[in-house]
Amino acid sequence: MPLTLDVITPERTVLSEEVDFVSARALEGELGVLPGHAPLFTSLRSDVVVARKGADEMVLAVMGGFLEVAPGRVTVLTPAAERAEDIDKLRAEEARKRAELEIDRTRTTEGEAALARALIRLRAVEVLGGRRLKLRPQA
Repeated sequence: MPLTLDVITPERTVLSEEVDFVSARALEGELGVLPGHAPLFTSLRSDVVVARKGADEMVLAVMGGFLEVAPGRVTVLTPAAERAEDIDKLRAEEARKRAELEIDRTRTTEGEAALARALIRLRAVEVLGGRRLKLRPQA
């Protein structure tokens, strides 16, 4: 009995697929959802969401939001999400470098947020490629 995973942003539905397993990072820690999971509603950290269907794996960069588990369905509502295969790794790396320079110069929260987004996008690409990229610890 698969789950339906919907990842929704204000602009569009990024993913709507039947899956066997969903892994996400809630504020309270790592969360894994299998069919038959108890109903749940939680806040998400900006991080990677991984869904598996058989041997296939889908990886998404998700910028916070909420996750709801209902019978047969997992819904992620997030301000922004991107499939790892759609991320341009070079552009994400350039964004990371620009954000690090901005932080070094001004220490703004906008610069720190931009860096966090770039690192999550890069992590999604690395997870999809089978290698994990360590995120810089948050202060």
